[in-house]
Amino acid sequence: MLCLEARGAASQGSTMEAVRIKSVALPVEHGGWGLLGEPVLLGLLLAPSWAGLGVGLAGLGAFLARHPLKLAVADWRARRRVPRTAVAERFASLYVAAAAAGLALAMTGRPGWWFPLCAAAPFALAQFGHDALGRSRHLLPELAGSVALGSLVAAQLVAGGWPLGRALVAWALLAAKAVGAILYVRTRLRLDRGVAQGPTLAVAAHAVALAFGTVLAATGRGPWLAALAFALLLARAALGLSGSRQRVPAKTVGLQELAYGFTFVGMLALGWSLGL
Repeated sequence: MLCLEARGAASQGSTMEAVRIKSVALPVEHGGWGLLGEPVLLGLLLAPSWAGLGVGLAGLGAFLARHPLKLAVADWRARRRVPRTAVAERFASLYVAAAAAGLALAMTGRPGWWFPLCAAAPFALAQFGHDALGRSRHLLPELAGSVALGSLVAAQLVAGGWPLGRALVAWALLAAKAVGAILYVRTRLRLDRGVAQGPTLAVAAHAVALAFGTVLAATGRGPWLAALAFALLLARAALGLSGSRQRVPAKTVGLQELAYGFTFVGMLALGWSLGL
């Protein structure tokens, strides 16, 4: 009996060693960390609560589960079972359990916190559907995933006591920012690689976001600093996609976007906190 158990443990260990754990356990889209961190940070800054922390944990678990689950589904669809399959299943189960624990903690919050997550479910399903078909790099699933992640801030704010309408405004602002950022990065990287790509769509998305933020501020539904933040992002897009831009490595573009993203969050949090 002991020999059998030892063999089983040795088999599991060899399976883990045969697979690059990092390539299975962590997502390869590094920009997703910013799209996850921005709404979670904003929610905790504006309405800190244990329930909001639980929503953030649930979002982190779901975000991490997506990659190993995508790998496992690809193997299932191909009717194959390789060492990677088992490792992916284990990590997906671990992350789903973490998400469930986060949801349990979120249940201590104000009723109705789950509504934004339910509203975001179609976007999340659209992204996962494209993942299962091997189309995760397409524009539509990237946009859908970013909008889905933005719902976390609305759920956190409702759980922390904010009215639903005001919380949905925060989600809308982050969604507008995320759409512009994704279009900008995709266009910037293609231009730097010498691929013909017009900047019109990316710049227009930023202009629409600026108009949206301005209307919300003028009607008292959002902070004026949000409009200022969108103006900053528009200037970044116009300069970064112009012919006078300096070519930089893709990693540098990603780090710059992280800085812009968290600056945007800081300006929103400051604007709402000060009533600007």
